[in-house]
Amino acid sequence: MDQGEGQWDAQQGDRGAEKEGKGDGNRGASGPEEWPLLSEEEPGEEAREAQKDKSHLEILRQFDLDSHFGPCTGITRLQRWERAELLGLEPPQEVLKVLWAHPEDAQYQCSLWYLYPI
Repeated sequence: MDQGEGQWDAQQGDRGAEKEGKGDGNRGASGPEEWPLLSEEEPGEEAREAQKDKSHLEILRQFDLDSHFGPCTGITRLQRWERAELLGLEPPQEVLKVLWAHPEDAQYQCSLWYLYPI
């Protein structure tokens, strides 16, 4: 790479910063004290957690849709799981683990039809 090409790259970088509002202080860019703090989590941790949540909710959705374990309206998923266990229907242990992992979260504890009247 020759010197002229490197200078062009630097100029383009400056223009890109200007477009994003990250140029020098005269263009209204915020300073480091206004930048959000970086989390201590490694990059992608949030994405992995979101994917894990989606897979957990899919497990629960499949449990709701499986009529083998009886109706799910009017009761929580945990109550349905326990009823199925008492009846010897062998509900998936994975469902119980997910429910125990989110004991206070209605999104996890209530079935798909929770908001619909019986």
